[in-house]
Formats: sequence, structure tokens, C-alpha cells
Amino acid sequence: MQDFTGSPIDNAIAMQKYGVGQPVRRKEDDTLVRGKGKYTDDVNLPGQLYAWIVRSPHAHGVIRGIDTEAARAMPGVRGVWTGRDLEAANYGPFTCGLPLKSQDGTPLFQTNRHALMTDKVRYVGDPVAFVVAETVAQARDAAEAVLLDIDALPAVTDCEAATKSGAPQLYDHIPNNVALDYHYGDTAAVEAAFASAAHVTKLDIENTRVAVVSMEPRCALATYEKSGGRYVIQVPTQGVAGNRNTLAKQLNVAPDKVRILTGNVGGSFGMKNISYPEYICLLHAAKELGKPVKWLDERSSSFLSDSHGRAQDIHAELALDKDGKFLAVRLKGYGNLGAYITGVSPSPLSLNTGKNLASVYKTPLLSVDIKCVLTNTTLMGAYRGAGRPEANYFMERLIDRAADEMGIDRFTLRKRNFIKSSQLPFAAASGVTYDSGDFQGVFEKALEISDHAGFARRKKDSRKNGKLRGIAVGSYLEVTAPPAGELGKLTFGDDGTVTLTTGTLDYGQGHATPFAQVLSAQLGVPFDAIRLEQNDSDLVRMGNGTGGSRSITASGQAIVEASDLVIAKGKAAAAHLMEASEADIEFKAGRFTIAGTDRSIDIMELSQRVREGKMPEGAPTSLDVDHTSSDVPSTFPNGCHVAEVEIDPDTGVLTIVNYAAVNDFGTIVNPMIVAGQLHGGVAQGIGQALMEKVSYDASGQPITGSFMDYAMPRAGDIPLMLVGDHPSPATTNPLGTKGCGEAGCAGSLCTIVNAVVDALSDYGVTHIDMPLTSERIWRAIQDGKQSKAA
Repeated sequence: MQDFTGSPIDNAIAMQKYGVGQPVRRKEDDTLVRGKGKYTDDVNLPGQLYAWIVRSPHAHGVIRGIDTEAARAMPGVRGVWTGRDLEAANYGPFTCGLPLKSQDGTPLFQTNRHALMTDKVRYVGDPVAFVVAETVAQARDAAEAVLLDIDALPAVTDCEAATKSGAPQLYDHIPNNVALDYHYGDTAAVEAAFASAAHVTKLDIENTRVAVVSMEPRCALATYEKSGGRYVIQVPTQGVAGNRNTLAKQLNVAPDKVRILTGNVGGSFGMKNISYPEYICLLHAAKELGKPVKWLDERSSSFLSDSHGRAQDIHAELALDKDGKFLAVRLKGYGNLGAYITGVSPSPLSLNTGKNLASVYKTPLLSVDIKCVLTNTTLMGAYRGAGRPEANYFMERLIDRAADEMGIDRFTLRKRNFIKSSQLPFAAASGVTYDSGDFQGVFEKALEISDHAGFARRKKDSRKNGKLRGIAVGSYLEVTAPPAGELGKLTFGDDGTVTLTTGTLDYGQGHATPFAQVLSAQLGVPFDAIRLEQNDSDLVRMGNGTGGSRSITASGQAIVEASDLVIAKGKAAAAHLMEASEADIEFKAGRFTIAGTDRSIDIMELSQRVREGKMPEGAPTSLDVDHTSSDVPSTFPNGCHVAEVEIDPDTGVLTIVNYAAVNDFGTIVNPMIVAGQLHGGVAQGIGQALMEKVSYDASGQPITGSFMDYAMPRAGDIPLMLVGDHPSPATTNPLGTKGCGEAGCAGSLCTIVNAVVDALSDYGVTHIDMPLTSERIWRAIQDGKQSKAA
């Protein structure tokens, strides 16, 4: 057994070093930065075969036939399957489980997608067949020999156009391609507020479609255990328990007949948290062939097959009184679902956008009317923030525009409308209640650390150099994932380790270190003795996965509650071993002590003594607990970002010269990891704001199908960031945490765009849509010059 026990003084020093609030280095970094991680493609099994997916080259069409004869005869081919071949297996469809309804009460229309299409194809990349062979090259060659007979149909990629009379219809049972006509709010009250307003600001905003370009493309290795009739798949996910249940439903088997294993994930951002057709195909082949079957997507097909994010066309309006107080805000528009509805795709486009729209402002009323529309494009999914950055973008753009139109300073307008700390808890018009925060305090600190007071001087210097300079602030608030329980299982090992099993999953966030910090603080167990298990659905009996900035709060509460149960068991065991009354046993810093004496026992020693010794009837035989937490409420991380940009008016080239962010993440368990999460989120926001956009031509063919056409931010595009904290711990969970993973995106989109508009204001530019490419900025400048000349 490793010796992890120590004296009370040693334990106290260790707990201080690794305690909550300390910038402890991530446990996994030494492995990952040396290239020793184990991603899905690193996993191989003896005798494995390789799969290749045959995809539709048409955006829309009727399948007349699929000829696989030549492919089956090619060297190394072990099988070729079409949708007709899978029908006998009676696999279930891919559906959306959200209980969303249209404003007339009609439930969300389901598209009931199957693994392989048999009747129609509905986007370029729609899977219609797959090949399994002894090598990847053989599988690919055979896939190219599959002949598709598809009668092409007209396609539609634009949401509004898809709803018009005469537009191509993707499904006979979904009129006008509108799967969900979402509404939230009191329409009459909102209309009355707008009618009485002294000023109404209006903006048409495109929230661009983006691709999720994770470090490792999707990959899977499937096997079938014939003896137990069980499917096993190694696949990157955001939570093994929930995805096991989803996959079992699609396979039409009990959950215990499916096992999901996840190693290092290599990024997901929401995209890998749904089930995909390829996984059914692989498991089907593994069962039929009695061999492991592996598949690795290529980057070019990832652009087609992986869920995309954002994609909204919104008309936004803000009503204000004569003093600039907000009366109401409303959104109307469209959200692009792509060709199929799976996972949670309607929520970011509708529900989550509305839930986050009110932000940090005393906005009495809001309404949201968004039609979620099916088009001949790649399916939509959650993308980092999933409605939170979208809502914040709309609100902050409206505020800056309203300030300009009313002649009110942008900062003054925000200050007049901030929710005051004294008004908390605050029931927002979005239907949620904010429990804590100091929104104006965060705002003021952001202005301070960004040296906003020196901006006029810097702008003057830029002008001398022939450059434009702009600055903007963006306040944001997020409503994190909805209330749910989480697994908190603690197991004391014979080797002196403690294993924490929980149902969230680390796909880049760095869970092992902050979770160990929390557990060490609760139980006093040595930081280095703590192991984390999240990656095997056989061990993770339940869990709600990672998403919506929930992990530290949900797993943190589960750890705290499980620790309390361990302490209760420990007191009973310590009382027996030290021959004392249980009521006299105290616990502190990892030791059980008889009150008023120096007699004590370390928790790690106690766990071994209990496990090895003979305990009387009714006494604990281990300190292990297998606990599911009570529901963990949503939290409300918030902050304020400040972006400063410089533009060359002759070329439109933009540089982000300064960036600062002050955030309220409640209790920060590990500030180093939090800062990293913020930096990553801002980088993704910069990508969407400046360069990323998925585009299609009129026939539905994607024209951004590789990195030759789809731009991604590089290191030189990301500025150095000043990061500050202004925490108001949450009152709704025992740690006071609020989550941080999506905050960078939530604050960066609006801040960068508003800063660019500020820089271009000399030319009369009042709005510009993302992405802010140099060409788009240059054209805005030329248009502004022409307008002034006229």
C-alpha cells in the first residue's frame, strides 16, 4: 500500500497547497503535452476491420437505387450495407427528446432519421451506405465503387426561403419546413410596452453558421460480445452514461447491453455529445462479422457530417423610455436546423436564446418568436454556449445601437439598466431568478483593468498613423444547464487511493485537478491519492455529462454530499475502533478525533482498518459511498469584456490590440484552469467574429469544405488578455461555483463587433454582420464614403 497518511500538520500543509482556490497544475498535462494521451484513434484491437461511409453528393434527391455489386467483389471487402440491409435489424430512429412545443401547442416535429437513408437524401454528405474491409484503403476504394442512382430535387439552404410557398419540402409531414414555431413571452404586454416607448431600436442580425473543428475528428471502434449479447464502442463523447442510454434506445436493447468507453476526446464543444449514424453502422457490422470495426472521419467529411452551430437570422428590437430605461426586448426570426433534428438542436436556436436574452439588465418584458426551420444543409447541434453567446450578442448590439440613436453614452445607458446587487435575488423576464452578482461592480473593474480612460490618447495615436481605432464593452450573463442530479461515488482502494466516479466527462476542461481539490478539501484525503473515473459506462451508472457549464457545480455538489456520507460512516467506524461514543467523534482536516483528547485516526488509515478488520454488526465495513446528488440548480456566471481594435482603412485589415475580461464565476476552485477556459472561449469567439462561416451555393453544395475555404484563427490572431475576477459566490450550491466554460464565447462576439462598429463610426457605419473579414470591413468603409459624398 502506498503511504499517503501523515501527521495533522503535514495534512494541513498539503491541503493548503492543493486547496480550493489554488492554481494547481492539471494532473493530465504532463501526459498530454508530451503526446502520450490516448485518443480514440490510438485504440486498436486484434483483427480489426475498417469502415468507410458512402455519402450523398446531392443536397436533395430521391433514391432510386444503390448498386453495391462491384464494391462487394473488390479485394479485402468483408461487407457492404445499405439502409435496406439495416431495416431487418429494426434499429430505432434518431429523435430529439426535448419537450418543446410550437406556440399553437403542437409538439416539435420529429424527423426520425435512420442510420442510412432509404427514400431521400436531404443534404450533401447524407450517409446512404457503408463498406467494411481489411484495410482503410480497401474500404475507401470499394466505397467509391458503390453506384448511386439519385434523382436530384431542388434544394433550399436559407431559412426564410424554406418557409415560403413553393419552397422545396424536406418532409411530407412538416408543412413549410417549420419543425418548431417557438414563442416565449407575453405578446400583448410586450406590444404595449413598445407602443408606449419613447424610442425603439431595430436591428437585423445574422448569427453565422460555424463548423465545429475539433482537434481529433470523430472516430469509433465497435465490437460485439456474442456471449453476452452486448455492444461495446470506444467513442469520444461528453458523458458515457447518457450517451449509453441514447445508443441503447436506437439499438432497441436494454442499457446494460451497451458499453461506451471514452478516452481523451480532443475537443467537442457540443458536437460529440449526440449519437451519429456511423455508430449504428459500425456496431451492426461488428455484430454481423464477429470482428472489431473501426472508423475515422477525415477532416473534409467532418465538415459535412459533424453538427454545425449558431445559424440564426434575427430581427431584434429594444424599447426604451425617454431616459433610456429598458421597457422590453423582442426577437423575431429564424433558426436553421439543417436537414435532421437530433440531440438538442432546437434549444440553442430558441429556448436557450430566450432564456439568456435579459442578461444583467432590468428588462421588465421580453418576447421571443423564432421559427426553427429544416433546410438541405448539415444538421445543427449545440456549439460552445448553445444559445448563450447568441442572446448576449443580440442584446449588446441593440444597446450600443440604442445609445448612438438616443445620444446617450454607451456606458451610461448600461449603468442605468443594470440590476443592482440590492435587488437580488431578481426574477428576470426570462423566467429564471438570479441569486447573486454585482453586475455594475464587474463592469467598473473591467473598465479599470482595460485602461479605458487612456483610450482617447491611443485613438489619437492611431489616427496619426492613418489607422482607425475602436473600443467596446460587452456585459454578459449565462443561465447554465438546467437542474439535474449527478453521480458522486467514492471508493477507497487497497493501494491507498481514492477513486471518484462521476457522470460529467472531461473532454479538455481538466476535471481531474479541480475535482481532486474539492475532494481533498472536504475529506482531507491526499491530493495525489485521488483518481478520477468518468470514461466507462460500466462504472458510471448514471450521469448528465458535461455541457452548459455545469461540471464543477454538478460534480462539485455530488462530491460534497458524498463526502458528508463518508464522514458519517467514518465517525461510526472510528467510534468502534477507538472505543468511544459516536457522538464524541469530531472530523477535521482528514482526521477523526475523540473530542477533548489527542486520540485520533487519519481517514486513509481508517479506511484500511475498516476494510481489513472485523467490524460488529451494523458498523461500516468500508468508507465507500455510491451517491446520486440532489438536483443542482442552474447558476448565473456573468462578466464584462472590453475589446479594442485597430483597422487599416486602406485594406480593411483588423487587429485586436487590447482585450480584457472581468468575470464573476462565483467560487473559483482553480484559477489557472478557469483562465485557460476563458482564453479558449474568447479564441472561439474571435474565430466566429472575424473569419468563420459555413457557406452553401444555391444548389446546396457546401463551398467551405476544407481549411482552404474555411478560415480558423491562428495564434497571431489572438491578443494577450488581461483577466480579472469579481466573484459573488452562488447561494444555490454548497461550493458557491457558477461555471466558466462558455463565458469566453458569451462575452467576445458582441464586444468585438461593437468595437469594430465604433471604429467605423467615422464613416457612418452603424452595423456590420459577422464575419468581419478585411473585405467586408473595406466594403463597409467604401459604402460609408459614398454615402457621405452623396
